[in-house]
Amino acid sequence: MRKPIGSERSHEQGPERGIAGEPGPPRDEAAGQAPERDRDSTPLSTVVRVRSLLPSLPPAERRVAQRVIDDPEGVANSTITELAQTCGTSETTVIRFCRAIGFHGYPELRLTLATEAGRAQSAAGGRVIGSDISPDDSLEQIVEKVTFADARAVEETASQLDIKMLEQVVDAVVAADRVDVYGVGASAFVAADFQQKLHRIGRICSAWADAHIMLTSAAVLGPTSVAIGISHTGSTVETIDALEVAKSRGAKTVALTNFPKSPIAEVADLILTTAARETTFRSGATASRLAQLTVVDCLFVGVAQRTYGPTRKALEATFEAVRGRTVRPDRRRR
Repeated sequence: MRKPIGSERSHEQGPERGIAGEPGPPRDEAAGQAPERDRDSTPLSTVVRVRSLLPSLPPAERRVAQRVIDDPEGVANSTITELAQTCGTSETTVIRFCRAIGFHGYPELRLTLATEAGRAQSAAGGRVIGSDISPDDSLEQIVEKVTFADARAVEETASQLDIKMLEQVVDAVVAADRVDVYGVGASAFVAADFQQKLHRIGRICSAWADAHIMLTSAAVLGPTSVAIGISHTGSTVETIDALEVAKSRGAKTVALTNFPKSPIAEVADLILTTAARETTFRSGATASRLAQLTVVDCLFVGVAQRTYGPTRKALEATFEAVRGRTVRPDRRRR
Protein backbone atom coordinates (compact mmCIF):
# COMPACT_ATOMS: atom_id res chain seq x y z
CA MET A 1 0.00 0.00 0.00
CA ARG A 2 1.31 3.43 -0.80
CA LYS A 3 2.10 5.66 2.14
CA PRO A 4 -0.27 8.57 2.85
CA ILE A 5 0.26 11.50 0.57
CA GLY A 6 0.14 15.11 1.62
CA SER A 7 -1.69 18.08 0.13
CA GLU A 8 -1.93 16.68 -3.36
CA ARG A 9 -4.25 13.94 -2.08
CA SER A 10 -6.18 15.72 0.61
CA HIS A 11 -9.75 15.09 1.72
CA GLU A 12 -12.09 15.97 -1.15
CA GLN A 13 -10.36 19.27 -1.85
CA GLY A 14 -11.77 20.45 -5.14
CA PRO A 15 -8.94 21.12 -7.60
CA GLU A 16 -11.15 23.63 -9.33
CA ARG A 17 -10.99 25.96 -6.32
CA GLY A 18 -7.82 27.57 -7.62
CA ILE A 19 -4.53 27.10 -9.39
CA ALA A 20 -2.10 27.60 -6.55
CA GLY A 21 -0.33 24.83 -4.70
CA GLU A 22 1.21 21.58 -5.81
CA PRO A 23 1.11 20.76 -9.52
CA GLY A 24 -1.18 17.96 -10.61
CA PRO A 25 -0.07 14.48 -11.57
CA PRO A 26 2.35 14.35 -14.52
CA ARG A 27 0.91 13.94 -17.97
CA ASP A 28 1.82 11.04 -20.19
CA GLU A 29 4.32 11.30 -23.03
CA ALA A 30 1.57 11.94 -25.55
CA ALA A 31 0.10 14.83 -23.58
CA GLY A 32 1.43 17.33 -26.07
CA GLN A 33 -0.43 15.68 -28.92
CA ALA A 34 -4.05 16.42 -29.69
CA PRO A 35 -6.20 13.42 -28.76
CA GLU A 36 -9.19 12.43 -30.84
CA ARG A 37 -12.10 14.73 -30.17
CA ASP A 38 -15.83 14.21 -30.59
CA ARG A 39 -16.87 16.49 -33.42
CA ASP A 40 -20.51 16.38 -32.32
CA SER A 41 -19.80 18.46 -29.24
CA THR A 42 -22.64 19.14 -26.85
CA PRO A 43 -23.12 22.61 -25.28
CA LEU A 44 -20.26 23.47 -22.93
CA SER A 45 -18.57 20.14 -23.64
CA THR A 46 -15.23 21.94 -24.03
CA VAL A 47 -15.55 23.55 -20.61
CA VAL A 48 -16.51 20.15 -19.18
CA ARG A 49 -13.40 18.58 -20.72
CA VAL A 50 -11.13 21.37 -19.49
CA ARG A 51 -12.56 21.15 -15.98
CA SER A 52 -11.96 17.40 -15.84
CA LEU A 53 -8.33 17.77 -16.95
CA LEU A 54 -7.53 20.80 -14.78
CA PRO A 55 -5.61 18.99 -11.99
CA SER A 56 -3.38 17.12 -14.48
CA LEU A 57 -2.14 20.24 -16.29
CA PRO A 58 1.17 22.02 -15.51
CA PRO A 59 0.74 25.25 -13.50
CA ALA A 60 1.04 27.66 -16.45
CA GLU A 61 -1.46 25.73 -18.56
CA ARG A 62 -3.68 25.41 -15.52
CA ARG A 63 -3.99 29.20 -15.40
CA VAL A 64 -5.21 29.20 -19.00
CA ALA A 65 -7.60 26.35 -18.23
CA GLN A 66 -9.03 28.19 -15.23
CA ARG A 67 -9.65 31.24 -17.42
CA VAL A 68 -11.54 29.09 -19.95
CA ILE A 69 -13.65 27.62 -17.14
CA ASP A 70 -14.38 30.99 -15.51
CA ASP A 71 -15.11 32.98 -18.66
CA PRO A 72 -15.44 30.92 -21.87
CA GLU A 73 -17.13 33.79 -23.73
CA GLY A 74 -14.34 36.16 -22.74
CA VAL A 75 -11.74 33.71 -24.03
CA ALA A 76 -13.69 33.33 -27.27
CA ASN A 77 -13.49 37.10 -27.73
CA SER A 78 -9.80 37.40 -26.84
CA THR A 79 -6.74 37.17 -29.06
CA ILE A 80 -4.06 34.68 -28.09
CA THR A 81 -1.86 37.59 -26.96
CA GLU A 82 -4.61 39.00 -24.73
CA LEU A 83 -5.29 35.59 -23.18
CA ALA A 84 -1.60 34.95 -22.54
CA GLN A 85 -1.21 38.34 -20.84
CA THR A 86 -4.33 37.84 -18.72
CA CYS A 87 -3.05 34.45 -17.53
CA GLY A 88 0.51 35.67 -16.98
CA THR A 89 1.98 33.19 -19.44
CA SER A 90 3.20 32.94 -23.03
CA GLU A 91 1.44 32.37 -26.34
CA THR A 92 3.39 29.12 -26.67
CA THR A 93 1.82 27.90 -23.42
CA VAL A 94 -1.65 28.77 -24.72
CA ILE A 95 -1.02 26.73 -27.86
CA ARG A 96 0.34 23.85 -25.78
CA PHE A 97 -2.81 23.99 -23.65
CA CYS A 98 -5.04 23.90 -26.74
CA ARG A 99 -3.31 20.78 -28.00
CA ALA A 100 -3.47 19.14 -24.57
CA ILE A 101 -7.27 19.40 -24.55
CA GLY A 102 -7.70 18.16 -28.12
CA PHE A 103 -7.54 21.21 -30.39
CA HIS A 104 -5.08 21.91 -33.20
CA GLY A 105 -4.64 25.52 -32.14
CA TYR A 106 -6.14 28.60 -30.53
CA PRO A 107 -8.45 29.65 -33.43
CA GLU A 108 -10.25 26.30 -33.19
CA LEU A 109 -10.67 26.70 -29.43
CA ARG A 110 -12.08 30.24 -29.82
CA LEU A 111 -14.58 29.14 -32.47
CA THR A 112 -15.75 26.17 -30.43
CA LEU A 113 -16.17 28.21 -27.23
CA ALA A 114 -18.15 30.87 -29.10
CA THR A 115 -20.43 28.25 -30.66
CA GLU A 116 -21.03 26.45 -27.38
CA ALA A 117 -21.69 29.70 -25.51
CA GLY A 118 -24.34 30.58 -28.08
CA ARG A 119 -26.00 27.20 -27.70
CA ALA A 120 -25.98 27.52 -23.93
CA GLN A 121 -27.67 30.93 -24.05
CA SER A 122 -30.30 29.59 -26.44
CA ALA A 123 -31.00 26.68 -24.10
CA ALA A 124 -31.40 29.13 -21.21
CA GLY A 125 -33.83 31.30 -23.18
CA GLY A 126 -31.27 34.03 -23.72
CA ARG A 127 -30.62 34.42 -20.01
CA VAL A 128 -27.14 34.12 -18.55
CA ILE A 129 -27.43 32.29 -15.25
CA GLY A 130 -24.29 32.06 -13.14
CA SER A 131 -23.61 29.48 -10.46
CA ASP A 132 -21.86 31.46 -7.75
CA ILE A 133 -24.05 32.77 -4.96
CA SER A 134 -23.43 36.40 -4.04
CA PRO A 135 -24.30 38.05 -0.69
CA ASP A 136 -26.91 40.23 -2.41
CA ASP A 137 -28.83 37.44 -4.17
CA SER A 138 -32.49 37.07 -3.31
CA LEU A 139 -33.84 33.67 -2.32
CA GLU A 140 -35.52 33.48 -5.71
CA GLN A 141 -32.16 34.02 -7.42
CA ILE A 142 -30.55 31.40 -5.20
CA VAL A 143 -33.18 28.84 -6.18
CA GLU A 144 -32.72 29.69 -9.86
CA LYS A 145 -28.92 29.40 -9.70
CA VAL A 146 -28.88 26.20 -7.66
CA THR A 147 -31.43 24.39 -9.82
CA PHE A 148 -29.76 25.55 -13.04
CA ALA A 149 -26.31 24.39 -11.88
CA ASP A 150 -27.67 21.05 -10.66
CA ALA A 151 -29.51 20.44 -13.92
CA ARG A 152 -26.36 21.28 -15.89
CA ALA A 153 -24.33 18.85 -13.76
CA VAL A 154 -26.72 16.01 -14.62
CA GLU A 155 -26.93 16.94 -18.32
CA GLU A 156 -23.19 17.37 -18.75
CA THR A 157 -22.48 14.16 -16.86
CA ALA A 158 -24.82 12.24 -19.15
CA SER A 159 -23.36 13.81 -22.30
CA GLN A 160 -19.76 12.87 -21.46
CA LEU A 161 -20.41 9.45 -19.92
CA ASP A 162 -18.43 6.74 -21.73
CA ILE A 163 -21.09 4.17 -22.62
CA LYS A 164 -18.59 1.47 -23.53
CA MET A 165 -16.86 1.90 -20.18
CA LEU A 166 -20.22 1.84 -18.40
CA GLU A 167 -21.05 -1.40 -20.18
CA GLN A 168 -17.82 -2.96 -18.94
CA VAL A 169 -18.66 -1.96 -15.37
CA VAL A 170 -22.16 -3.42 -15.75
CA ASP A 171 -20.61 -6.67 -16.99
CA ALA A 172 -18.24 -6.75 -14.02
CA VAL A 173 -20.98 -6.14 -11.43
CA VAL A 174 -23.29 -8.73 -13.01
CA ALA A 175 -20.52 -11.35 -12.93
CA ALA A 176 -19.33 -10.49 -9.40
CA ASP A 177 -20.08 -12.63 -6.38
CA ARG A 178 -19.61 -9.59 -4.17
CA VAL A 179 -19.39 -5.81 -4.59
CA ASP A 180 -17.68 -3.41 -2.19
CA VAL A 181 -18.35 0.34 -2.51
CA TYR A 182 -16.05 2.87 -0.81
CA GLY A 183 -16.68 6.57 -0.23
CA VAL A 184 -16.17 9.15 2.52
CA GLY A 185 -17.86 12.49 3.14
CA ALA A 186 -20.57 13.30 0.60
CA SER A 187 -19.46 10.34 -1.53
CA ALA A 188 -20.42 7.98 1.32
CA PHE A 189 -24.09 8.81 0.75
CA VAL A 190 -23.79 7.86 -2.90
CA ALA A 191 -22.07 4.60 -1.93
CA ALA A 192 -24.89 3.81 0.50
CA ASP A 193 -27.49 4.56 -2.18
CA PHE A 194 -25.87 2.13 -4.62
CA GLN A 195 -25.57 -0.53 -1.91
CA GLN A 196 -29.28 -0.22 -1.11
CA LYS A 197 -30.23 -0.49 -4.77
CA LEU A 198 -28.16 -3.62 -5.40
CA HIS A 199 -29.22 -5.18 -2.11
CA ARG A 200 -32.87 -4.79 -3.05
CA ILE A 201 -32.43 -6.87 -6.20
CA GLY A 202 -30.65 -9.63 -4.30
CA ARG A 203 -27.02 -8.82 -5.06
CA ILE A 204 -24.40 -9.03 -2.31
CA CYS A 205 -23.07 -5.49 -1.85
CA SER A 206 -21.54 -3.56 1.05
CA ALA A 207 -20.89 0.18 1.34
CA TRP A 208 -18.13 1.34 3.67
CA ALA A 209 -17.21 4.84 4.86
CA ASP A 210 -14.85 3.97 7.74
CA ALA A 211 -11.18 3.87 6.67
CA HIS A 212 -10.28 0.77 8.71
CA ILE A 213 -13.36 -1.19 7.65
CA MET A 214 -12.69 -0.28 4.02
CA LEU A 215 -9.22 -1.77 4.25
CA THR A 216 -10.23 -4.92 6.10
CA SER A 217 -13.13 -5.53 3.72
CA ALA A 218 -10.92 -4.97 0.68
CA ALA A 219 -8.36 -7.39 2.08
CA VAL A 220 -10.77 -10.35 1.85
CA LEU A 221 -11.96 -9.70 -1.70
CA GLY A 222 -10.91 -11.95 -4.55
CA PRO A 223 -10.78 -12.25 -8.35
CA THR A 224 -14.56 -12.67 -8.57
CA SER A 225 -15.26 -9.47 -6.61
CA VAL A 226 -15.70 -5.85 -7.68
CA ALA A 227 -14.57 -2.83 -5.66
CA ILE A 228 -15.95 0.62 -6.52
CA GLY A 229 -14.31 3.78 -5.15
CA ILE A 230 -16.29 7.03 -5.26
CA SER A 231 -14.42 10.33 -4.94
CA HIS A 232 -15.35 13.62 -6.59
CA THR A 233 -11.74 14.85 -6.66
CA GLY A 234 -10.21 11.42 -7.11
CA SER A 235 -7.75 12.40 -4.38
CA THR A 236 -9.28 10.97 -1.20
CA VAL A 237 -6.57 8.93 0.52
CA GLU A 238 -8.91 6.49 2.30
CA THR A 239 -10.80 5.59 -0.87
CA ILE A 240 -7.66 5.24 -2.97
CA ASP A 241 -5.92 3.02 -0.42
CA ALA A 242 -8.94 0.73 -0.08
CA LEU A 243 -9.20 0.40 -3.85
CA GLU A 244 -5.49 -0.37 -4.02
CA VAL A 245 -5.82 -3.18 -1.47
CA ALA A 246 -8.78 -4.60 -3.40
CA LYS A 247 -6.75 -4.52 -6.60
CA SER A 248 -3.85 -6.32 -4.92
CA ARG A 249 -6.28 -9.12 -3.98
CA GLY A 250 -7.29 -9.55 -7.61
CA ALA A 251 -10.65 -7.75 -7.49
CA LYS A 252 -11.86 -5.71 -10.44
CA THR A 253 -11.57 -2.04 -9.41
CA VAL A 254 -13.80 0.81 -10.56
CA ALA A 255 -13.41 4.55 -9.90
CA LEU A 256 -16.22 7.11 -10.06
CA THR A 257 -14.68 10.59 -10.14
CA ASN A 258 -14.93 14.03 -11.70
CA PHE A 259 -11.26 13.98 -12.76
CA PRO A 260 -10.16 11.05 -14.97
CA LYS A 261 -6.44 11.78 -14.52
CA SER A 262 -6.59 12.03 -10.73
CA PRO A 263 -4.69 9.65 -8.37
CA ILE A 264 -7.62 7.23 -8.02
CA ALA A 265 -7.29 6.41 -11.73
CA GLU A 266 -3.91 4.81 -11.04
CA VAL A 267 -5.54 1.99 -9.06
CA ALA A 268 -8.72 1.59 -11.13
CA ASP A 269 -9.23 -0.90 -13.93
CA LEU A 270 -12.31 1.01 -15.12
CA ILE A 271 -13.13 4.71 -14.72
CA LEU A 272 -16.55 6.37 -14.79
CA THR A 273 -16.60 10.16 -14.80
CA THR A 274 -18.98 12.91 -13.75
CA ALA A 275 -19.04 16.54 -14.92
CA ALA A 276 -20.01 18.57 -11.86
CA ARG A 277 -18.89 22.10 -11.10
CA GLU A 278 -18.73 23.12 -7.45
CA THR A 279 -19.36 26.72 -6.46
CA THR A 280 -19.90 28.94 -3.43
CA PHE A 281 -21.39 27.07 -0.42
CA ARG A 282 -21.66 23.87 -2.46
CA SER A 283 -18.17 22.35 -2.75
CA GLY A 284 -18.15 18.54 -2.78
CA ALA A 285 -21.69 18.26 -1.47
CA THR A 286 -24.45 19.08 -3.93
CA ALA A 287 -23.78 19.15 -7.67
CA SER A 288 -21.11 16.44 -7.41
CA ARG A 289 -23.46 14.18 -5.45
CA LEU A 290 -26.25 14.60 -8.00
CA ALA A 291 -23.83 13.84 -10.83
CA GLN A 292 -22.56 10.74 -9.01
CA LEU A 293 -26.12 9.57 -8.34
CA THR A 294 -26.88 9.94 -12.05
CA VAL A 295 -24.03 7.58 -12.95
CA VAL A 296 -24.98 5.18 -10.14
CA ASP A 297 -28.59 5.09 -11.37
CA CYS A 298 -27.43 4.31 -14.92
CA LEU A 299 -25.18 1.57 -13.59
CA PHE A 300 -27.91 0.08 -11.44
CA VAL A 301 -30.51 0.05 -14.21
CA GLY A 302 -27.95 -1.54 -16.53
CA VAL A 303 -27.37 -4.32 -14.01
CA ALA A 304 -31.10 -4.73 -13.37
CA GLN A 305 -31.87 -4.96 -17.08
CA ARG A 306 -29.13 -7.55 -17.62
CA THR A 307 -30.71 -9.72 -14.88
CA TYR A 308 -34.32 -8.85 -15.74
CA GLY A 309 -36.10 -11.99 -14.51
CA PRO A 310 -34.45 -12.32 -11.08
CA THR A 311 -34.57 -8.56 -10.63
CA ARG A 312 -38.37 -8.41 -11.17
CA LYS A 313 -38.88 -11.19 -8.64
CA ALA A 314 -36.60 -9.53 -6.09
CA LEU A 315 -38.29 -6.13 -6.51
CA GLU A 316 -41.73 -7.70 -6.07
CA ALA A 317 -40.60 -9.59 -2.97
CA THR A 318 -39.03 -6.53 -1.37
CA PHE A 319 -42.11 -4.44 -2.20
CA GLU A 320 -44.36 -6.98 -0.52
CA ALA A 321 -42.08 -7.03 2.52
CA VAL A 322 -42.55 -3.33 3.22
CA ARG A 323 -46.02 -2.72 1.79
CA GLY A 324 -47.65 -3.10 5.18
CA ARG A 325 -45.35 -0.52 6.76
CA THR A 326 -47.20 2.50 5.35
CA VAL A 327 -49.91 4.40 7.25
CA ARG A 328 -53.38 3.19 6.24
CA PRO A 329 -55.94 5.80 5.11
CA ASP A 330 -58.20 5.09 8.11
CA ARG A 331 -55.37 6.02 10.50
CA ARG A 332 -54.80 9.47 9.02
CA ARG A 333 -56.00 12.49 10.93
CA ARG A 334 -59.10 14.15 9.60
